[in-house]
Amino acid sequence: MPQKTVVVRIKRRQRPDEPARWEEFEIPYRPHMNVITCLRDIAERPITRDGRESSPVSYEANCLEEVCGACAMIINGQPRQACSALVDNLEQPIRLEPMTKFPLVRDLIVDRSKMFEDLKRTNCWIPIDGTYDLGEGPRMAPATQETGYPLARCITCGNCLEICPKVNEHTQFVGAAIISQVRLFNMHPTGKLHAGERLEALMGPGGIEDCDNAQNCVKVCPKGIPLTESIAAVNGQVIRHALKTWFTGRD
Repeated sequence: MPQKTVVVRIKRRQRPDEPARWEEFEIPYRPHMNVITCLRDIAERPITRDGRESSPVSYEANCLEEVCGACAMIINGQPRQACSALVDNLEQPIRLEPMTKFPLVRDLIVDRSKMFEDLKRTNCWIPIDGTYDLGEGPRMAPATQETGYPLARCITCGNCLEICPKVNEHTQFVGAAIISQVRLFNMHPTGKLHAGERLEALMGPGGIEDCDNAQNCVKVCPKGIPLTESIAAVNGQVIRHALKTWFTGRD
């Protein structure tokens, strides 16, 4: 009886400026394989299905348990995490491509610096003076904790940006993940002291006005974050902030 195998097609480029090529590999099947397992097996023996010697595929991975977000890629046409993409649940040949909304580095590796720059642009942190003992922080109501915890599960994988039609070369749209983090920091007892700065950032180019409410983002989030709820909530905050600023002339 022939051994069961897994066929993987990978879109590859050694450099961003060279033409893309597809390579197909066939590796032995084992129970409970995920896409990362396939890439590791290919690295051990980088021979294409037609017998040509190739090179190990470049990709990113770290935690292997859907926490770090590093292994995000397009698998069979959908952005998702390679560590939780089980071979038994995937149609073959399994097609692997790099994400398209971020600059390509090599093969399946992309540069997701845009997400972190946008987090900085929207002031998604809580500034405190760490030079002396601040004592106990303010208490957060249990209901607020319950609302905020799902938002805190974001792993900056970029899947929501990849699937969003408004994230493209013609816009500066920050995307759902960033907007959701603004909501998270604005609900924190200390973070809300700087809520106005975050909302001002989202009133500028690439802000919440650019969202067309396609709602694709919430469908591909690996952590089940209520991204559309966050967009609606922050949109309300932005409107109220704009009206208050208009009538009072101050934040």
